Amino acid sequence: MTKASGNGSGRTAIHIALQGKGGVGKSLISAILSQYLSSKGQDVCGIDADPVNQTFSEYGGLRVECLNLLREGSIDQREFDLLMERFLKEEGTFVVDTGASTFIPLWHYILENHAFDHLRQKGKRVFIHSVITGGQSLNDTLSGFEALAETTREKNIVVWLNEYFGPVLQDGAGFADMAVCKRHANKLHGSVAIARRTADTFGRDMEEMISRKLTFDEAVKGSDFTIMTKQRLLVVQHDLFEQLDRVGLV
Repeated sequence: MTKASGNGSGRTAIHIALQGKGGVGKSLISAILSQYLSSKGQDVCGIDADPVNQTFSEYGGLRVECLNLLREGSIDQREFDLLMERFLKEEGTFVVDTGASTFIPLWHYILENHAFDHLRQKGKRVFIHSVITGGQSLNDTLSGFEALAETTREKNIVVWLNEYFGPVLQDGAGFADMAVCKRHANKLHGSVAIARRTADTFGRDMEEMISRKLTFDEAVKGSDFTIMTKQRLLVVQHDLFEQLDRVGLV
């Protein structure tokens, strides 16, 4: 079999970031996830399947390929066949970042073609990563999560609670206590919180790293950040990686 890349274990898993709301951090979680899985010795191949904003592929420190989905201005679903071919034939771990415009056609393709069943029969593990944010996008992102949870038959959804736009609270309740979470608890594999920290220090450090599309390692080992900035970035990295350890993806 072909290797997805060359940095470790050949065990195959597919991680797909899906959310119908744009601008909520799908590319960020794809980048974090890729770094985490690589740190665990996984063969990580990133796929940027956002036909409008290919942010994931801008991370030079990650191996990310672009999937050309547009044909005459619309999504060509046959391109998903090529993606499935790679999942089925290649070894390694795939992290797929999608755009808001990809959400409905890709999820429809997965359901109509019984894609998860086929991948599972071939020994592939599949995880769906859905971002939920605080602030004005809370209800939209909760709806996107519920659309996935209502239609998947597996306990394979990882929820990322992105507090950048505010606390993820609904009528004072955290995600675990929300009705939508309780309805679909049997579909949840785990959750990761991207905590909102002090804006002038942690916030600015993260924004700088993200805007420059740097990995944690690049930022910490480079010369462009101060010692305390690097320390704060290491605190964030450790927190996120520790949460992912508890989720159990490897």
